[in-house]
Amino acid sequence: MLEIKNLVKSFDGRKIIDDLKLTINDGKILTIVGPSGAGKTTLLRCLAGLETIDSGELIMDGVPFNPVEMANADQIVGVVFQDFQLFPHLSVLNNITLAPTIVLKENKQESTDQAMYLLEKLGLEGKENLYPYQLSGGQKQRVALARALAMKPKIIGYDEPTSALDPELREQVEKVILTLRDQGITQIVVTHDLDFAEHIADEMLTVESI
Repeated sequence: MLEIKNLVKSFDGRKIIDDLKLTINDGKILTIVGPSGAGKTTLLRCLAGLETIDSGELIMDGVPFNPVEMANADQIVGVVFQDFQLFPHLSVLNNITLAPTIVLKENKQESTDQAMYLLEKLGLEGKENLYPYQLSGGQKQRVALARALAMKPKIIGYDEPTSALDPELREQVEKVILTLRDQGITQIVVTHDLDFAEHIADEMLTVESI
């Protein structure tokens, strides 16, 4: 269980997140909806250790943690960002195996086996030798998800996972997220898409700009 207590984050003197209190139970999907500038993506970045919090506390399974100070091998929240952030010069397989071999110290065969398993689970069989420019938007997103899952985080976060996707791909993303929930993976989904949020959410948080 992830607990967020009294989290505050400001940029240039403007509070983006003000005294946020939140609990996310294991194996559940929390959707966060609201306008741009309301702090949704900032929250994901704070949880992933990409931004420092000004004050407050993050607690995982009863133990406080600071994601900025944690080793990558102990990552609690892995995030799939809106622009996917795939390495353009690496194949799909190498995009997924790079961090596990360097950070988790997995051997090449172990990381490759895990990557192939994730690709199959996400409907990307046969795509392992392609490069990002050869993939559709939906395929890039699933590769980014496979890369996040390969690091074995306790929680997966998504930043606008249905942005610019057509209805068919939106439905595919929905199925992937619900399948991961069935497998017991805790997920946080940031989205502008209220219908999508309502379809997948166990709990929904609506935020507003401060």
